[in-house]
Parts: sequence; C-alpha cells; structure tokens
Amino acid sequence: MNFRYTPLYIIAAAMLGFAPLAQSQSLRKANRLYDNYQYALALQEYQEVIQKKQPDLATAERIATSYRLTRQSQASENWYGKVVAMEGRDPINLYHYAEALRSNGKYKEAKEQYMQWAEEVPEQAERAQALMEATDQALRWMGQPAVAEVKTLPALSTAGFADFSPMPYGNNSLVFTSDRGVSKAGKEAKIYGWTGRPYLQLFMAQQNGQGEWGSPEALQDVINEDYHNATASAAKEGDKLYFTRTKSVPALGNVNADPTSWIKKDINTNQVNRLEIYSAEKQGGSWSNIQPFAYNKVEEYSVGHPALSPDGQVLYFVSDMPGSRGDTDIFYSTRQADGSWGEPINAGTTVNTTGRESFPYVDANGKLYFASDGHVGMGGMDIFSAEGNLGQWRAVKNLGYPLNSPKNDFGIMFTEAGERGLLSSNRDSQNGTEDIYAFTVLQKPVVLAITTVGRFQNDKKRTVQEPLPETRILMARKNTSDSTVFVTDKDAKYFLDARTGNTYVFSGSKLGYLKMESSVQVPATAPDTVQVALIFDKNEIEKAITLDNIYYDLDKWDIRPDAAKELDNLVTLLKNNPRIKIEMSAHTDSRESQQYNQLLSERRAQAAVDYLVSKGIDASRLTARGYGKTRLVNKCATGVQCSEAEHQMNRRTEFTIKKN
Repeated sequence: MNFRYTPLYIIAAAMLGFAPLAQSQSLRKANRLYDNYQYALALQEYQEVIQKKQPDLATAERIATSYRLTRQSQASENWYGKVVAMEGRDPINLYHYAEALRSNGKYKEAKEQYMQWAEEVPEQAERAQALMEATDQALRWMGQPAVAEVKTLPALSTAGFADFSPMPYGNNSLVFTSDRGVSKAGKEAKIYGWTGRPYLQLFMAQQNGQGEWGSPEALQDVINEDYHNATASAAKEGDKLYFTRTKSVPALGNVNADPTSWIKKDINTNQVNRLEIYSAEKQGGSWSNIQPFAYNKVEEYSVGHPALSPDGQVLYFVSDMPGSRGDTDIFYSTRQADGSWGEPINAGTTVNTTGRESFPYVDANGKLYFASDGHVGMGGMDIFSAEGNLGQWRAVKNLGYPLNSPKNDFGIMFTEAGERGLLSSNRDSQNGTEDIYAFTVLQKPVVLAITTVGRFQNDKKRTVQEPLPETRILMARKNTSDSTVFVTDKDAKYFLDARTGNTYVFSGSKLGYLKMESSVQVPATAPDTVQVALIFDKNEIEKAITLDNIYYDLDKWDIRPDAAKELDNLVTLLKNNPRIKIEMSAHTDSRESQQYNQLLSERRAQAAVDYLVSKGIDASRLTARGYGKTRLVNKCATGVQCSEAEHQMNRRTEFTIKKN
C-alpha cells in the first residue's frame, strides 16, 4: 500500500488557492536579484511582495529555492510544503521538500515525500528507494549509543555568521573560514548577495596550554583579497599555505555558481563563480609569493578545497574537471622531484559518487576524511572516512551520530588522531550558517575485515582451511536489536563498520557445511582494522577436523583455559547443529611407549568430552577415543629426528562427525 503525507497547512493552501501576482516593481527587483544569485537580498524583496498578495507558483518556487540555497532548512521546508500543494508544480519540488524534511530530522515525513516523488517520476524510483532506506538508516544511527560527545565552540564561532572548515596550522594553531567580515582601510566589509553576509575570509587562532582557543585573527590582505578566500591547508611547519579563491568568469560550459558547494543553476547568466587553488609562503612572519595551482582552469571548471597529506607529498582537492564521476569529486596530485605537482588523478569510485564529495582531510595516520551527499547519510552532507591512499581506498564509512546530524556536517580535523578534534555543522542554525564544534570520540570506529573460511580434511588426511566465497552471514550487535545480513565476495571478503567496546555475533550457513556461530569482542584499544575469520566446518561423515589451540601440559590431561576457549566454539557448533553426533579423539607424538601414549590420549579425549557435557551437550552425542601414536600425520615415527614443531603436529585433538 502506498501512503502520501499531506500536512494540514498544505490542505488549507489548496482549498484557498493562490491568486495571481502582478509583476510589481518589488517583484521585478526580487526576480532580478534571484537571477543574479543574490538570494538573501532577493528574499528581502520577496518578503515585501508577499505581504500584499499571495505568490503564484513561479514566485513560490523561487522563494523556496532561495531558502534552500541559503541553507535555511526550516523556511525551505515551509515553502516547499506550499509549492507541492500548488497546481502545475514540477515533481522536483517533491524531492526538494523531502530533502528539507530530512534536514530537519523529520525522517518519516521525508520518506513519504520520496515515495510520492518516485510515483510521479518513475525513472527516479531507484534513487528514491535509496533515499528512503537512508532515512531508516539515520534513525538506526540515532537510536544507537552516541559514538562521540559534540560540543559548541564559542571561541571560534560567531552568532549569525558562518565559521567552518578548521585545518591544522603549525603548532597549536588552526586556520578556518568565516564570513564574520574583515574591515579594510577603514571601510566596512562588502556584502555577498547570495548569503547577505560578508565575503568568506581566512582566520587563524592559537591554542594555549590549557587547550583553550584564543581570539581569531584574519590573515593578511595578501591572502584575504576582496572576494572569497576560503578552505585552506597548511604544511606541517606552517610556512606554506594552500587555499581556495573564487573568481568571476564568463559563463561558458557548466554553471557552478556557489563558491562553497558548486550548486548548479539552469539559467542564462553572463558571469559565474568558479574556484581556484593558490599557495602562499611565509617569510619573516609575513605571507608572500602568492602562486596559482598549475591545474586551475576557471574557464571550464573549479578546483578547490586543498588538503595536504601529513608528509606534504600529496595534495588532495575537489573539482568538477573532466574525469569527475559526480557533481564534484576528490582528486589528488603528487609532488614531483622538482617540487612541482603532478597531473591530477581521480581518487576513485570507492570514495567518489555521482553526488558531491568535498572538504577532504588526511589525519596523522593517513586516513582520509571527507564530506559527501552521495554516500548513505543522515541528511545534507555527512562526514565519512576511508582507509588506503592516493586512488586505492577501501572501507568508506559514515562516522555516525552525533558526529553527523540531519543537517550539513563537514570540514573535520583531528587534534588527536581518532580521539579528539573539530568539525563544522549548521545543526543548530536558524539562518543556515555553520559553526565549529569540538568533539571527543566515545566509541572509536573500526572496520571488521571479515573472511569466511572452509575447514575440512584433505586427501592427505590433514585439516586444511580455504577461503569460502559468497557466504551469507547475519551479524548482530550483542544486547541490541541491531543486525545486518551480508554476503562475502568472490574472495571470501567483506568489510563492516563497527565500534570499540561492542561485541558482535556472527551466524551463517553454507551448503555442504555445518551452521556457524562466532562472536568478536572489539576492545577499546583495537586498531582501525580488526581481522575476523569465520570458520565453517565441512559437513562430512568420518572426516576428522583438527581443533586449533587444544594444548595440554606435559603428561597431563586437564583442560587448560586456552583449550577451553576452543572447546567453547565446539559447544556452539554442536548447539547450532543439534542432529550431529561426533567422536572426540586425542593423539600423541611418537615419543614414550605405545601403552603410555594410548592411556594418555584416552584420558585427554575423555576430558574433552566431559568438558562439552559440562557445557550442556548431551553425552549421547559424544564419544571419546584415544589413538595414542597410531595416527601420525608426518614422518616423525619412533626414532626419527624431528623438530618440536613437527612433533606438535601429531599432538592434536580432533572431532569427527559420526552421524548426521
């Protein structure tokens, strides 16, 4: 059954209808400002217009769009709600309405609007379905324990203005972007019509010994020219800075008007803003030698958001240049022997989507962080991480809630890799402006590198393990209702997001193998990637499987703690496969007499059976058998010189399926 969400105010608007609005002088002025990308100024005029008469469809769409492009999501939601109720409106307004609802955390309502959009535009059904699933995922993230503590940072944020994209800048300092305004030569800062606030400029702040940030200071005029100067990255020593500038050029080819997010407009205009990267050098405390990046080409595309690798040998950046997969992609250039930058290379489809990827950052350990609206997120732009380097990335993951929110989250940096840092977000803003937040990770994100393995006895009667591809697994987080199903790939691999401090339970089945269940506890000290092998035992009668790590003290048959862990896995296997009966067998090496080894092996086999019974396994399903030194797996017979490792291969405990 299909459901359609229709708010009461939409019903009222539809009943009342909207009277046509004459092209008044104020409306003509508003439309002129709108066509020139001066959305904040246009909204002031539109507000005057709608005080007199109800807007027609075209005007209502422009008001809704202006609120959307100035990132005022609440007003955007209100106006798109009115637009979708109007006769003759374009179905794309349903999409924008859903996006505004999602940005405001109204996931249920957003899902219903995505559904309606898919019904009216069937060719977008697949995309709409993905967005509906994203709303469900966002609710799951928000229902999980918080992965971090996020706090406002008033020292770096100014009420009513945008402050974002902090990046390390020498020792105990950072550089960030703000439109709080920089007065020059005694004149007030110029206003940017798109936002109604001053142009973006770069600021620097220092941290004292108590970890507090001092008052931000604008960088020199040689860097902060009159137009937008933003999103910078400094060399480790702080003596070289790469930053973004906006340039107005004739509108040829693609139209990328927004200096920070490359929003496209399908209108005719003579000029358009595009981005360039510049570098500056610091000498004697002053910045100089401003140089353009070799691959700037504002006549055709934008290049911006530079991010240096920790060693300074790779420059990551964002562009819509040829070779981009989506609206904007992350690219990289490597430093050449002569100090120049090599040809840009796309960072690859693991990172880049058909949407927007931007604001890259590489931490001290080489992990890539970036913002995207193309990967599954909570709304707006979310922050993601990826493992690897250059164009070889893997394990892209959403950083989760509350590092991400329903609104725009981007521009992350770490003061302690993986532990503490800063990020940008407009989550608490009413007018679309961003603030800088401090965060402390509570549950560190990790990647579980899953491998499914088949274990069986080969023709030489030895237990071997081989990759078991395309195996279906159910993973659940212990003590929660969270679960996910996945299938390993052709190489028997799969990568999963996880958090430290949690225990994950895996269960699965594969034709020809016994049902498997295993659990993994991820400690607080876990590395970024945790290797997990899920072992499936082949379902074969009279084929022995050697259990790993079943050791006994010399001349003893007591079950040691390390052996108990392996036997606990066998307990789980037997409980998951209640119809099988097994023989537990113990084997010795060739040293000592036949009689001695036989008795020792029987006692060890019986000790293993007794342990399984103590864990709830029915004794009728178990048989103990000692084979002494009668079934050696190598040449190490009595009198043959062998290493201790070779003798150990014979001192083993096995189980054999006798009935299934």
